[in-house]
Amino acid sequence: MDFINILLLILLALGVIGNNPTVSIAVAILLLCRLMHLDKVFPILEQYGLQIGIIILTIGVLAPLASGKVKAENFLLIFTNWQSLLAVAIGIFVAYLAGKGTSLMTDNPLVVTGLLIGTIIGVTFFRGVPVGPLIAAGILAFILQFVPK
Repeated sequence: MDFINILLLILLALGVIGNNPTVSIAVAILLLCRLMHLDKVFPILEQYGLQIGIIILTIGVLAPLASGKVKAENFLLIFTNWQSLLAVAIGIFVAYLAGKGTSLMTDNPLVVTGLLIGTIIGVTFFRGVPVGPLIAAGILAFILQFVPK
């Protein structure tokens, strides 16, 4: 068994031990792809996986609006409450960071590995949610712009 499969098995074990089905399912799918020699899948996942994941996440976030659980009058309240306005501002800032993170993750695969390990640890041991790598990459990109190269 090669090193990558062993690493994936360790990550799968961390997902199971940490009772995190998201990590467990993702790692199990990738491990199955490797074991079934579906090598053609990986470039597609690398190229479009992040975008597809963001689309699915956005659908999940917008579903209450589309289903009618968020009423039009409640939507307008966003602009009359300071907490909601702050949420809008933070949403703008996080989206900006995510854009920076996407570029960093595309340009620097070694950083991605570090971010993923940190995210797996955060998800497994601290009950985090695995959307962290993109935001973490954005924060890292934001910090790195102030560090001389």
